[in-house]
Amino acid sequence: MYEAFFQGAALLFDPSKVVFILGYISIGLFLGMFVGALPGFTTLMAMAILLPFSFFLDPLFGIPFLIGVYKGGIFGGSIPAILVSMPGTGAAVATTFDGPALTKKGQGRKALEIALFSSVAGDLSSDVITILLIGPIAAVALLMGPPELAAILFLALIVISATSSGVFVKGLLMLAVGLFLGMIGQDPIGALSRFSFGIGSIEAGIPLLPMLIGLFALPEIFVGIERRASMIIDAASVKVSGGRLTLKEFMSCGRTIMRSTAIGTTIGMVPGVGQVVAAFMGYAAAKSASKHPERFGKGELEGVAAAESANNAVNGPTLVPLLTLGIPGDNLTVILVGAFIAQGMRPGPSLMEEQAPMVFAILIAMALANILFIIIGYLCIPFFAKVVTIRKSFLLPLTLVFAFAGTWVFRGQPFDLGVLVFFGAVGYLAKKLHFDVTPLAMGFILGPPMEYAFGQTVILAQSNLLGYIAVERPITLVIFLMTPILTYLMWRRSVRLRQKFGVEE
Repeated sequence: MYEAFFQGAALLFDPSKVVFILGYISIGLFLGMFVGALPGFTTLMAMAILLPFSFFLDPLFGIPFLIGVYKGGIFGGSIPAILVSMPGTGAAVATTFDGPALTKKGQGRKALEIALFSSVAGDLSSDVITILLIGPIAAVALLMGPPELAAILFLALIVISATSSGVFVKGLLMLAVGLFLGMIGQDPIGALSRFSFGIGSIEAGIPLLPMLIGLFALPEIFVGIERRASMIIDAASVKVSGGRLTLKEFMSCGRTIMRSTAIGTTIGMVPGVGQVVAAFMGYAAAKSASKHPERFGKGELEGVAAAESANNAVNGPTLVPLLTLGIPGDNLTVILVGAFIAQGMRPGPSLMEEQAPMVFAILIAMALANILFIIIGYLCIPFFAKVVTIRKSFLLPLTLVFAFAGTWVFRGQPFDLGVLVFFGAVGYLAKKLHFDVTPLAMGFILGPPMEYAFGQTVILAQSNLLGYIAVERPITLVIFLMTPILTYLMWRRSVRLRQKFGVEE
């Protein structure tokens, strides 16, 4: 792994590539912050829309570009949260507890700057931890056989369904739909066609790209149109006022940032939890540890620092289960799965064995992106404050055009547009009926590898599956026995957090 790390660094710092890599990351960061600063536009939608454009780039350009969108979007959501109490992303909801109060006190600039510096500090620290952990965890993953992999994928799917927003049963239902959709096409064991119903276009399975754009982008566009897209935020009411953040003020938040970074990093490695839970846990921990908890909610810099460092610290560690086990950490990394697959890099235990230098190059680029993150964020804060006031009615039609154009340019197949519209309708109905589509997407992506691993396990067991698992694969048995316990604990924790703070992810 050390050798792979230095090979990856050599790939990244190749004089013929490094400038372009940094350029694409910068564009991604800017676009992510821009979209995040727009109330009602989500980072998830931005990544889904921009996903097809990354396919035409080298993996070392395209994937860091999307990671830049990811990082920038999570921070960008804090800008409207602080200035007008309208979080641009779910991860910024906790920022509204203290951000708007600081703005009313005439300290809007300090609030935005502590959000930026805390975001970068949490993000950079967690990225370094990700780079350090990815090798050992990948080595352990390579030691696992089909039974262990099948058990872990099953556990991940159940936990993701349990921690998704909404009712647990609804999450399981969407998971079942996703698993069925993942079975359409070829059987991973025998390569036989199934559930295609004579439709030649899905003989090889439902295309992933139009499905992801349909599920995650189109519903947001439809809801934006539905919710008075022409609604205007008065530009005169959006002011970045007050003095700049001092070093002393930032250092006073140091312990809070470190605590929230640890919380966010830990949560990032658990599939299905995500930035929203991390932000609320970081905020709650900061308030509990503070000598002046009564100040929280009334304009406390530590409150903003706690929420922003925690939600951004999730970004890097979500790649640990993705790259080592093929399990997306949250709905944003579901989009990254599509990017990796399209670039010929199937996430999973074999990825680090086959393409470790490229993986490390991407991870190092992810860490270096934080330097660009702080520069772009700091210089563009006044601009992004104005972005908050842009009328959505101007941008929604353009976003819809990009969704269809991105789907078309990928393969140039009219059938893909039909898939896009179909899953856009599915996603919209799911949103209206309070169903979370994340378990559906996870089931679709993880179902085939889980089925393949389970099929191999059945072959290895030679008609004695229970005996084989109990005697020869005790770790698999332990994982299966832990599944209901872990699922219940994660579900209860998720429900309590939502009840406590009154928010849906």
